[in-house]
Amino acid sequence: MTQDESPAMKQVAALFVETGGVYFGLPGIDPWDETRDARRYDGPNPVVAHPPCSRWGQMAPVNQARYGQRIGDDGGCFSSALDAVRKFGGVLEHPAVSIAWRTFGLPSPPTVGGWVKTMCGGWTCQVEQRQYGHRARKATWLYAVTDSPPSLRWGRGAPPEVWISSDRPRAELAALGIGQMQKKEARATPPEFRDVLIAIARTAGASS
Repeated sequence: MTQDESPAMKQVAALFVETGGVYFGLPGIDPWDETRDARRYDGPNPVVAHPPCSRWGQMAPVNQARYGQRIGDDGGCFSSALDAVRKFGGVLEHPAVSIAWRTFGLPSPPTVGGWVKTMCGGWTCQVEQRQYGHRARKATWLYAVTDSPPSLRWGRGAPPEVWISSDRPRAELAALGIGQMQKKEARATPPEFRDVLIAIARTAGASS
């Protein structure tokens, strides 16, 4: 980082993001959507990575049994995202209880909140995107490689307005009488949460 460059202005690559989504059109953000193939990213900037989750989520075993969609068969997307975070610094986001965590030897974070140090020197935690503007709870696991991960809004946010597949209407949600969110909105990252992830990435290697 040059003398005139502050951590707040550090360039960040946003990997596996939706074309035209919330990472597009932002200063200092280099978005990699499906057409660019984020598996090809080779630095040098820290990353915010959103690798596809359908083959790793809570429904993956059901989808494998019903439709033959093999668990973890994502074309190497998660593996490349994890490698990018470890090599260049930054943060990776996936649904809570992602099978990828166990597959790649990452410790499951506590549901109550707080960062847990990993054996490889990174950090992992659970946070609800509801705390950052999502209309569903959308419990999320993060894996970050940075010297000092920030404190986040731990615990549960306001009651959800809708539910998504990862928090299907258990008794609590059924009692609220709320409906299911459409898939496109469910996948989207709230702008406030996006900004948190970008801020984490920009602290990676800030002293270099």
